[in-house]
Amino acid sequence: MNSPEQSALGRPTLYADRYDPGLLYPLTRQTKRDELGLPRLPNGSTALPFMGADIWNVYELSWLNAKGKPQVALARLVVPCESPCIIESKSMKLYLNSFSQTCFASAQEVKQKIVQDISRAVWQNPLHEPDRAALTPPSVLLEVIEAKDFHTQKIQELDGLDLDRLDIECDLYQPAPHLLTAQLDQAPVSEVLSSKLLKSNCLVTGQPDWGSIRIAYTGPAIDQAALLAYLISFREHHEFHEQCVERVFMDIWSRCKPTKLNVYARYTRRGGLDINPFRTSHPQEMPTFNRTARQ
Repeated sequence: MNSPEQSALGRPTLYADRYDPGLLYPLTRQTKRDELGLPRLPNGSTALPFMGADIWNVYELSWLNAKGKPQVALARLVVPCESPCIIESKSMKLYLNSFSQTCFASAQEVKQKIVQDISRAVWQNPLHEPDRAALTPPSVLLEVIEAKDFHTQKIQELDGLDLDRLDIECDLYQPAPHLLTAQLDQAPVSEVLSSKLLKSNCLVTGQPDWGSIRIAYTGPAIDQAALLAYLISFREHHEFHEQCVERVFMDIWSRCKPTKLNVYARYTRRGGLDINPFRTSHPQEMPTFNRTARQ
């Protein structure tokens, strides 16, 4: 099983400029989900109390056309959270850069290659159960946005009541779920809350990961000052984006007892990529894909 410490993170790396799907480095989701106490099913997978996806934006996608002329594009990749693996972000950058000096007949061919390679990587079975290993991996979703359509891309901040307006004192900078409180004996409410003060750090390199977060719920009213202090408490925490969002979801779910909950974070880009995890307790449309000003 791959581990974060064995990845290319934090190490000097030669950048391949010829297409190489072997550069992708999948990591199991299971280890961190075990930390959160999520129960395992008989086949070794996790019984998830949420659904959703990890939304990647790719800002540095390029390849050569059949005449050797460079092409540039943006891309948006959607990886279901039910997949057994995530892709370590530096390996994703190395993989995408490997397209840069390779000829492809069209943007559609590039799209097919990426979908095929990433689907295979994230749906591989890190636990090696025979009944799952034989399955054809489901596909991830990918949109390739060619240069002629760049003008369609919008910037928009996350909606919701701004928690950052609150003047609070902060002295906890590791996840502090005990801060979370809700009015469990009162009538339920429905609220959308947001903050730009989310920060965590890379699990391996310690580099800062800056983000905005949106929390929508129905249930007992959550103490907004306590929620903001809780979100700020991730400031010195080391964990990947996807894992932080699942931790936030589970802490709110277990301590504040909402009947519905969704958590959506938009992290700033690094290496031409940003990762935006979305987790929801109930079926609903995917959130808006518009990037924030800091992205």
